[in-house]
Amino acid sequence: MSRTELPKKLEAEIRLRVFDEKEFLKITQVSRRGGGSFKVSLRPVVVKGERHFQGEMTEDGRTQVKNFSLQAAENGLSEMLSQTGARDLHLITASGDLHVRVTKKGKVLESRSAEMARVIDAQPAHDRVKQQPLTSFDSAALLRVLGIASADGKIKASKRGKYDQVNEFLRVLESTTANKPEKTLNIVDCGCGKAYLTFAAYFYMTLVHGFEVRICGIDRRADVIASARRTAVDLDVSNHVVFIQGELESSEPEFSADLMMSLHACDTATDEALARGMEWKCRYLLCAPCCQHELHKGLKASNEMRAVLRHGILRERLADLLTDTLRAQILRILGFRVNIIEFVSSEATSRNIMLKAEFCVKPGQSGAISDYLELRDYWQVSPWLETRMSALIDKYLKRY
Repeated sequence: MSRTELPKKLEAEIRLRVFDEKEFLKITQVSRRGGGSFKVSLRPVVVKGERHFQGEMTEDGRTQVKNFSLQAAENGLSEMLSQTGARDLHLITASGDLHVRVTKKGKVLESRSAEMARVIDAQPAHDRVKQQPLTSFDSAALLRVLGIASADGKIKASKRGKYDQVNEFLRVLESTTANKPEKTLNIVDCGCGKAYLTFAAYFYMTLVHGFEVRICGIDRRADVIASARRTAVDLDVSNHVVFIQGELESSEPEFSADLMMSLHACDTATDEALARGMEWKCRYLLCAPCCQHELHKGLKASNEMRAVLRHGILRERLADLLTDTLRAQILRILGFRVNIIEFVSSEATSRNIMLKAEFCVKPGQSGAISDYLELRDYWQVSPWLETRMSALIDKYLKRY
């Protein structure tokens, strides 16, 4: 195989068009080696009003993304152009395209498009604003790395529901923090799983809303945490997005948290997430529960409600409603203003209820306590969250 490099004149032209032409859009090079391929690309992006360049590297199915300053981008392009062996380079600008192919024998083949007049977006990349949270910034690389989008940028059919859930969760996150006076935001994602929401929240709140964000994802499964940590490296955010592998009740983030979020933690894991959010003294709690088996098992009622409990599906749905209502009342007793909302369409997921809470009222309000006790005692239940938070709530309940 020849080790022929690109002609110096061609290299100089490419450098000039990448860094001196305002109409530069993207340069991509695919190298073929060892039966596989290595793909690297560079394109301009605007981050917080400043021009940067985004590099994207894909090898063996793994994609890594990083933003560069001008100097770092120049070094990166030099490294790209200095590669040898069989490869294809494609330069795209508004005025036309350049395609360069280097064969296995080292022959350099050039082809150029006819002169073009592509329309350039006046607000490229990160500064574009569209309707969906995940389209209000340049999320293409993020979605590909997360596996939500395919290589061509289209949302995978199997991930459409997850894509919609994350978008709607981000809308709630945005509205929740809209009046936060400080532009810093420390988030803990309880039961983060594959961390779709974790990474989306970081980029959305950083790039669109200008927050200085730190996020800690917590999950008990070692494999998903290992994968999430690799993704943080691939997206070049491992200094700001960190992960803890362990049980939620014994895990501690390295910072003081402002907001706890949890998407579809099963059964009492939702209660544990709420409990930890309160123990961390979070101002905001955003929690979309999943299944509610704990209350379902011990649900009882007076004679007039016995017919409802006779049917399994009705008993299950009633347990769901009661569990979330009792959770909301406990939060109210402990000083939170609570809204229960439908955060996403039922077509995306049947588990579309969210508890949205902010610590902003005096704990121990008599109305909240009496409403809670009447509901709890009528159904003869012992909510798991009450037991978990007994150290805080008992002093209020004993007044009645």
